[in-house]
Amino acid sequence: MLKTLRDITQAVAAAEDLQSALSLLVKQTKSAMETQCCSIYILEEQQLVLSATDGLDPSAVGNVKMPLTQGLVGLVAEREEPVNLADAPLHPRFKLFSEAAEEDFRAFLAVPIIYQKLILGVLVVQQADERQFSEAEEAFLMTLAAQLAVAVREQRKKAEVKSTPDQYFLNGTAAADGVVIAHAMVIGGDISLEQDEILAEDIEQESQQLQNALGSCRNTLSALSQRFDGDNEKEVQSIFSALMLLLDDTSLGGEYAREIESGWCAISAVSRVSQRYIAQFMQMQDPYLQERASDIRDLGQRVLRELIEPQKMHIELSAPVILVTKEATATMLAEFPQHKLVGIVTEQGGVNSHAAILARAFGVPAVIGVEGILKAGIDGKQIILNASRGQVLVSPTPTLIREYRSHISAQKALQKRYSDELALPAQTRDGERIHLYLNAGLLSSLASEIAEGADGIGLYRTEIPFMLQSRFPSEAEQVDVYRQVLQAAVDKPVVMRTLDVGGDKPLSYLPITEVNPFLGWRGIRLTLDHPELFLVQLRAMLTASAGGDQLHILLPMVCCLDEIDQALVYLDQAYIEVKQDYDPQLQRPKVGIMLEVPALLFQMEEVAKRVDFISVGSNDLTQYLLAVDRNNPRVSPLYDCYHPGILRALKRARIECDTYQLPVSVCGELAGEPIGVILLVAMGYSQLSMNQGSLAKINYLIRRVSCTDLNQLLEKALALTNGSEVRLLVAQYLRDNQLEEFI
Repeated sequence: MLKTLRDITQAVAAAEDLQSALSLLVKQTKSAMETQCCSIYILEEQQLVLSATDGLDPSAVGNVKMPLTQGLVGLVAEREEPVNLADAPLHPRFKLFSEAAEEDFRAFLAVPIIYQKLILGVLVVQQADERQFSEAEEAFLMTLAAQLAVAVREQRKKAEVKSTPDQYFLNGTAAADGVVIAHAMVIGGDISLEQDEILAEDIEQESQQLQNALGSCRNTLSALSQRFDGDNEKEVQSIFSALMLLLDDTSLGGEYAREIESGWCAISAVSRVSQRYIAQFMQMQDPYLQERASDIRDLGQRVLRELIEPQKMHIELSAPVILVTKEATATMLAEFPQHKLVGIVTEQGGVNSHAAILARAFGVPAVIGVEGILKAGIDGKQIILNASRGQVLVSPTPTLIREYRSHISAQKALQKRYSDELALPAQTRDGERIHLYLNAGLLSSLASEIAEGADGIGLYRTEIPFMLQSRFPSEAEQVDVYRQVLQAAVDKPVVMRTLDVGGDKPLSYLPITEVNPFLGWRGIRLTLDHPELFLVQLRAMLTASAGGDQLHILLPMVCCLDEIDQALVYLDQAYIEVKQDYDPQLQRPKVGIMLEVPALLFQMEEVAKRVDFISVGSNDLTQYLLAVDRNNPRVSPLYDCYHPGILRALKRARIECDTYQLPVSVCGELAGEPIGVILLVAMGYSQLSMNQGSLAKINYLIRRVSCTDLNQLLEKALALTNGSEVRLLVAQYLRDNQLEEFI
């Protein structure tokens, strides 16, 4: 069954267009279920339209239409549940469409096709004999519909793009505000097996590139295989295992290598071998062997991607580009050519993924969750990225470009107005001083950022330098980086977070394969398991801080008191070693923890006996309190940092810290959002750490609000039932105070 489901779904996804996809779907489903008729109805403008059939009159396709309130197919869509009838004409909702010639069919089984709560259509099978379809048949059709939902959605997106004129819109979710005009650079789109045939200039170099690509493919396939290790998933696991075997020297991997030895470059070699074997398999009579051509195609495209796209990342770009990719990793963004990345568009990812956080840190507009963009054929096309509205405008007209350039100029003028006040202290109208700190991860322009109004560095992400390396940086290399950060801050405090990798921040040289990475081996858990890495980093921080008292050390992803105790033991060891070896006058830095795991909210008294300060990581705290993977687009609408439950947790954290005299700050994305700042200041938070691009705007906002007014606003917000109501309430407050520009 799994193989049948996979074959049908892959065939639909790989089809050239929507109509071909639907025709394949009904034909293969009819065959798989051994029935006499299969049809699919697609929902268009609140009407179900017969879009493909194998069994009804073909001329009815596109002509048979019904609202959701009519017919059995409408009943399935209306109720969003299957209907299984032995004799359909006896049902009161039965409606005969004579033009479809369906009067010969009695048995009826239909299931809805639903994508993220939205009904896309209905899949129907029929039979002339009067009989009830079995539970197994019903379960198969429901499973197929669930798997097809994504493929049908993508095909519809492709059809919508192709049916539009040269200029068209694609919609997603805003992840980092801003508007920019540039050409698209697509990484991760479809890779064609038909590549130019180019002779190799250096066979040894081409062979090494091939081996690197094969190694990366093995790692990817191994990770995929490990996700399906249950007893009921052995068939799926075997698919990836079979692809891995094809990489061996005795199989396609060896054929690729021999093609290079005969004089072809690596890309041409993979292309030539793949096309040759696909043609051979497609000529075979055995259907099973014909299907193996798809495995060869899949593998060839995987290897070509590894060969082509790493080169694409490092080419010299003549002009800035907007990166378009499936999911931008933090490593990808950190490695991208400096000053050439002006925008980011992704098909997947969450608003608060670390890639999105880095985009905001770079001040680069970003839109995520743009379905089907990799298949839209926009590589090299000019686009307008309106991240403030979550829109991608492809091939805009000259008139539209002029309008947007005017808008960009207006935004720059607004930013200048904010920047003109940045030197003034962030203080509310009634005299409350709010300290604004910088979240940082890269050294570039750090000194100027600190000079432009920050009270210090509230979060230095030490993992970024680790991600830029192909190995763990040495102690000396780390000392050099940390010293530059401390010097850039002059005499201002610097909070350095110890290595925080795992989850959506992998290291290429420390692969971690986990079913549930955000609940797995990450943050302090990883470093405590590798004391040799932890001690090197702690010593590097202490050595870099010699002669000053700027350094504060922050421990990430702490979930229990034992982890704090173990980390402090290692800190004491590193402190003694550095003090003996380098600086007898070395001061022991203050130590804090990230409040991300909700359990510690209920142990603050014990935490206060061990650490000197708390830094609230609002992104992960929200993720864990709501049990929502912030990178998963399927549940991203549930991720809401303005959920009243989250706000109450943040208020409790501030009260608990005050009770035990623990200085507390917020370093999550909430601290850089105007609505978030309004609520945090109302709660009594006086230390906020944010990306450099938010500093001037937040300073300007704070100087125009009153804590007295905000306290009343907070009480109303905490009494609301959802995040949308909270946003509306704060937005109205901003309007009432002539601060609409912050909405």
